[in-house]
Amino acid sequence: MKLISWNVNGLRAIMKKNFMEAFHELDADFFCLQETKLQEGQIEMDLPGYYQYWNYAEKKGYSGTAIFTKHQPNHVFYGMNHDLHDQEGRLITLEYDSYYVVTCYTPNSQNELKRLDYRMQWETDFLAYLNTLKAEKSVILCGDLNVAHQTIDLKNWKTNQKNAGFTPQEREKFTVLLENGYIDTFRYFYPEVTGVYSWWSYRFNARRNNAGWRIDYFVVSEDLKPQLSDAKIWTEIMGSDHCPVELDVKL
Repeated sequence: MKLISWNVNGLRAIMKKNFMEAFHELDADFFCLQETKLQEGQIEMDLPGYYQYWNYAEKKGYSGTAIFTKHQPNHVFYGMNHDLHDQEGRLITLEYDSYYVVTCYTPNSQNELKRLDYRMQWETDFLAYLNTLKAEKSVILCGDLNVAHQTIDLKNWKTNQKNAGFTPQEREKFTVLLENGYIDTFRYFYPEVTGVYSWWSYRFNARRNNAGWRIDYFVVSEDLKPQLSDAKIWTEIMGSDHCPVELDVKL
């Protein structure tokens, strides 16, 4: 089973570039998107063989997630049933007989960390939500989690320790997630690999210089460890400031 996650930074914009080419080339069982930046009815996707699920932010042109899958779920859930967090279209959960697939676009703490307090509340509530799922069956979480966990997960870590995405608070929340029985699949397969990132700023020729961050993940519950096959980061696929990430797992 192949799963792809991609923050497209505006689906309508990337559709004018290479999205469909990449979509067909990757040929995933699950294709999960973050930051679609659209409302219902603003785009029509012709994807034969795929079921489509969308979650839209109330604010126009902001956030948003989608999942395209070849496998019809038993149930679909939007958000985490929490009024504080469910206005921005950040979460979709698909339920199957033995597992859940969750796509998430974690809130950014923003410049001057003005949304860090909210981000910390999100992290606490989201982990509680994930753990309720994990208590029932296996969990596959993917998305832009807006944190580089280790110093090897970004190019310039020394100068970014007070910046959104690499604060001690955000990194600690990711550590707590793993301590709750989850696996960062890329680091499971490649624990010491450096220089492989999933997001690059549009400024300062960051992508050309590979001055990036690894903030897009597949995280799975530990019971799936024997079924993991590989994790990939498709750094050569352009179109967004993020690139797609992949999980191969036997389900």
